[in-house]
Amino acid sequence: MAEDVVTLARRWIGTPYVHQASRIGAGCDCLGLIRGIWREHHGCEPELPPPYSADWGECGGRELLHQAALRHLLPVAPEAALAGGQVLLFRMRSGSVAKHLGIVARVEGGPSFIHAYNRRGVVESPLSAPWRLRIAARFEFP
Repeated sequence: MAEDVVTLARRWIGTPYVHQASRIGAGCDCLGLIRGIWREHHGCEPELPPPYSADWGECGGRELLHQAALRHLLPVAPEAALAGGQVLLFRMRSGSVAKHLGIVARVEGGPSFIHAYNRRGVVESPLSAPWRLRIAARFEFP
């Protein structure tokens, strides 16, 4: 399963960043990438997200992404090893709401992750120390 998730995620590389979108090659945001991988692997999405603004995570202080991940994905214990195919949930600033997602792509030879990044689209980036410090939770697809 994990290799399938990484293969599916890599197919999205080069997809432009489009807020709230989830269509391979046409556009997606970080949530749209996860939604698209879910559809490709499981079929229909378990729930559709409500409309959200680009600054949604700055308002209200509710952990909406974390709550949704807990409803549909399998939590990975914090002490468990980093593994390809895991979904990463990032907190971009200490004390802020977790609001960015990515997929672990490579562990050996330097970890990397695939994510949709504003103005860059879907890319594979090194999972550098600053990114690792921002990980709020990890999950696996069921």
